Formats: sequence, structure tokens, C-alpha cells
Amino acid sequence: MNNDDMQPGGPDESSGPNFEELQRLLQNMLSGQQDAELDPTVLAKAAGISADPAVLGALFSTLRGAMSNPSDKIDWSVARRTALDAAGGDAGADAGPANRAFPLASLWLDEATELGPVSDSPRTVNRIEWVQRSIDTWISLAEPVAESVSQALMNSMSTQMPEEMAAALQQASPMLRSVGGALFAVQLGSIVGQLSGEVVSAGDIGIPLFEGAGYEGGALLPSGIAKFAEGLDQDLEAVTLYLAVRELAHARLFRHTKWLRLHLLTAITDYARGIHIDTDRIEEFSRDLDPSQPDQIQEILASGALFPPKTPSQEAAHERLETMLALIEGWVDIVTEDATSRLPGAGAIAEMVRRRRATGGPGERAFAALAGLELRPRRLREAAAMWRAVVDRGGIATRDGLWSHPDIMPTAEEIDAPDLLLTRIGLLGDGTPESDPFDDELRKLLSGENSADGPDSTGDSSGDSPAT
Repeated sequence: MNNDDMQPGGPDESSGPNFEELQRLLQNMLSGQQDAELDPTVLAKAAGISADPAVLGALFSTLRGAMSNPSDKIDWSVARRTALDAAGGDAGADAGPANRAFPLASLWLDEATELGPVSDSPRTVNRIEWVQRSIDTWISLAEPVAESVSQALMNSMSTQMPEEMAAALQQASPMLRSVGGALFAVQLGSIVGQLSGEVVSAGDIGIPLFEGAGYEGGALLPSGIAKFAEGLDQDLEAVTLYLAVRELAHARLFRHTKWLRLHLLTAITDYARGIHIDTDRIEEFSRDLDPSQPDQIQEILASGALFPPKTPSQEAAHERLETMLALIEGWVDIVTEDATSRLPGAGAIAEMVRRRRATGGPGERAFAALAGLELRPRRLREAAAMWRAVVDRGGIATRDGLWSHPDIMPTAEEIDAPDLLLTRIGLLGDGTPESDPFDDELRKLLSGENSADGPDSTGDSSGDSPAT
């Protein structure tokens, strides 16, 4: 999947809203044509929402509520209902392989990482449970995007409306904002519901989405694993065990690195708050478009040309995300590789995971549709090689110890040039860490070596005074 495919407005049915079409529909509603124009199918297409009958039914009901009870705040319960409706059921999926895999996966991980087991037991979940546990995180990430989109539509309409309709626009502003928010909420619910049928675990997209106590130990979706294993010449039990190791490694990392989840979510939110729609570009392209050639319109939308370049703050947030995701995925990759070294077919399963990630995983498509944000860890292979170099020279404990604080984490430059990291953390060619005077003195103090009656006190064992 290339970058163009991941921009909002692309060919996928959930690829993002057509802001020009939404603006036209809302203008028609404002001018009294809503009865003729408010066709849920048309609105769904303009908003980038699935044309599934269940989703359209939710959209129609939501829009009626938004127009009859307008509010400046988005009713995110719509996203929850839509996601649950779109998720459907998978009650028939066999949870047996996953439940059998968890104990062995945990034992293997004990040998591959210093990060110990999580207190919460791993579990299996179905699509409905995945939606219920993840939707609040999705909403928190989508809210700043929805606010930016809603404001952009209102600004564009206020500049293009005839003067005689300015008062009507002002009066209808709450209703229009409510309708725009409802469209976004339905789109979010539709995307999350579709994702529930593709993901294989709670940590599949690289960011822990689950909210609520009792779910920090990791979770697998048997239905997603069965779908992932289709076409693989591998036993389902082996595939499940491999994915269980990955999921539990991911869970251990985030449980022990308490700052990591907030670090990622904050970077995504910082990026989203900078999103704005370039209405000048919409007007510029509109003058040159031929309405009789819909392919021309689709190409422009798919190219992302209507979205302005990232701001400096967005570039910085994006770089932080790419670097951290590469570090996370690279660490999980080599820990999983070491832990599954005795699993037949592990290499082939790992290759399928890499191929799936290279072509755009489910989480990547979701973030691209909602915010035009590419979350692919571009330097993943380099990050894995860097972690391997640390293990080879300093051991597992040194590698895992780098997660103890964000200030000592490897940088983007150190991913590309691991020798920079090895030099910074004092790893010598023989794999022995360089002695730090401060650490040496602190260690002596804590061990009592510098106490008055210890061997390093100012007097020696014979009671002679030290030479002056």
C-alpha cells in the first residue's frame, strides 16, 4: 500500500469524507432542500461511510436526532452503537487453541525478556468485546479530528454562502455542527466495527487500546487468528502460539513501561489537533473539475491534494510516533523470535506478520482514514537490528533496561546508527559496560563498603593512619 492509498478520500469505502460533497449537502439542508437531498446513501458516500444497511440505518436515525436536538458536542454513543452493529458476532470461534497457548507462551517469554509476567491473566475476546474495550480509546483519538473537520466545514460554508443567508447560517450553526459530528461518529463506529473482524489481538495495531481493569495481560481474538491463518501452510495451534507470544510480549512491555501508552496517545492527539481542511484548495480544484468525469474527482481525493502539508508541530509528533512504534515493534519482533526459536514454522509465520504489516495493517488503515496519519514504523528492520546489537553486546537486561525512562530511549539517529547507542550506554567491544564513577560510588554506599567500620574506611585493618 502506498501513501496515496492511505490518504482520506481514497478508493476504500471507509477511506474518508468528501468534504466538498458534504458541504453541498449541508448547504442544501440549510436552504430548505433537506427533504429532497438528505438521502442517507448519498450522505454515507460523501462521508466515506460503509453502505451496509445496518450502518445506513444508524446514520439515518442519528441525523434525525442531530437535527431535532442539535448540540455543539458530538454524541459519541452513536459511534459505540454503530461499531457494535458493524462488528457482528463470532460466538462460534474456538478459543481452545488460544487458552492452551497462553501458559507455554509465558514460559518461553520468561527466557527471552527480563520483563516479567503481568498480574492480569491473558484472555480471549470476541469482536463485540474488542469493540467494547477499545472504543473509548478510539473516541479520545478521533475527537480532535472531528472538531477540526466540523470547524472547517462551517468556515467554508460561511465564506461561500450568499449574504442574504448569513443570518440563517448563524441560526442553523448548532444543527449543522451536530450533523457534521454525527457523520463523523458514524464513520468512526463503522471503521472500528470493521477492524474487529481483522485484528488478531488487543495489541495488534501497536498501541494498547483496551480500557478497564483486568485486561492488561493481553487478549487474542480466535476469529481473527483463524482468518489470519487462512492460506498459511501452518497448523492453527502453531500460529496461535506464535501470536500469543507476540501479544504477551506486547502486554509485558506496556505494563512495565508505564509511561509508554500515554506517550504514544499524546503524540497522536498532538498530531490530530493540528489537522485542518484547506478550503482554498477545494475552491481551486472545483473550478477545474469536470463533473461529468467522476474518476477525475476520485483521483484528486485519493491523492490527498486537498489536505495541506503537515505543520512543523505535526511533523514533530509524526516523527516521535514513527520512532517509538519502530522501537516497540522491533523489540517485540526480536523477543518473539528468541522465544519461539523452538516452534516449528515460526519463521514462516513471522514472514506473514511482516508481509501483513508491509501492506498496511488494520490499525494503519484506520488512522489513515480518520486523520490521514501514516503509522507504519518505517525503520522497523533497523530498530530490530539495533535491539539485537544491544543484546549481543550487553545482554537482555541491558536491552530491556532502556525502557525504564523515556530520556534514555534510543533516538531516531541511534536506530539508523546503532554504534551511537552502544557508545552512549557505554558498551565496549568485549560486551562489558564502561564503569561510571558515580554509579560505582553509589553502589559502594548502598552496599555499606564506605561505612565507618568497612574495609574502605579511612583507617585500614591494622589501625595505622593513612599516609599523608
